[in-house]
Amino acid sequence: MKAVGIAGMASILITGCKKETNTVAQQAVVSDDVLAQIKSLGFSNTNVEKIDEGYLVEGDIILTPQDLATRNTVMAIRVANTEQYRTTNLVTGLPRNITVAISSQLPSSYTAVLDEMVRRYNAEGLRITFTRVSSGATITFAKANGSYLASSGFPDAAGNPYPTVKVNSRAIGTGTSTTFINYAATIFAHEVGHCIGFRHTDYMDRSYSCGGGYSNEGASTVGAINIPGTPTTAEPNSWMLACISANQNRPFDSYDKTALSYLYK
Repeated sequence: MKAVGIAGMASILITGCKKETNTVAQQAVVSDDVLAQIKSLGFSNTNVEKIDEGYLVEGDIILTPQDLATRNTVMAIRVANTEQYRTTNLVTGLPRNITVAISSQLPSSYTAVLDEMVRRYNAEGLRITFTRVSSGATITFAKANGSYLASSGFPDAAGNPYPTVKVNSRAIGTGTSTTFINYAATIFAHEVGHCIGFRHTDYMDRSYSCGGGYSNEGASTVGAINIPGTPTTAEPNSWMLACISANQNRPFDSYDKTALSYLYK
């Protein structure tokens, strides 16, 4: 199976690990100073893409110019190779309902995908809930292009979720089958996971889900804090693994539910 990164940190390449030939072209539009800043923050500066909001790193994490200028204290607790990790900032003001909306530029079938994502989170009985609206949402799923499936960012210091999930529908595809809806909902849920403060389950070594050599994503200024009660051994089914295979469905597994409950129940 060809694993492709979802978002948040990795090379979410449309053709998995085959897009190596584009590395030089992508980095050519990003200055050496910016690449050095990204590296100093603890993120990989390979395959960095310039986007409207700033820079896309590690496949699906958006760093704004403000992020690059931030020099917060790095918080990282590194206990094992595969655990659940969260960022320093979390969503506050709980209980809190987060509204979500989908751009009209995305396929109409994605409405069912968003509904499935909402259902998955709301079924957990968290103090964060989600409601789909037609406009004016807290988090908007917007159309995007590029060499990734989707991308998003992390909560801000004021406790608000990241406001945008950029979706590359050409890479994800479209459809109305249960298989497709579950696959795309896994991608949507993963990106929202970043928006509310989750990092990749295989943060310590993204090669676990993406293949290739050992790759630690780095704590950066956003933090990588282990969530108590999550496993210290490999977790193959987590919704927050860095990469995903085509048509794979990853509903919340037992440790995902532990992590969600610890932060938001």
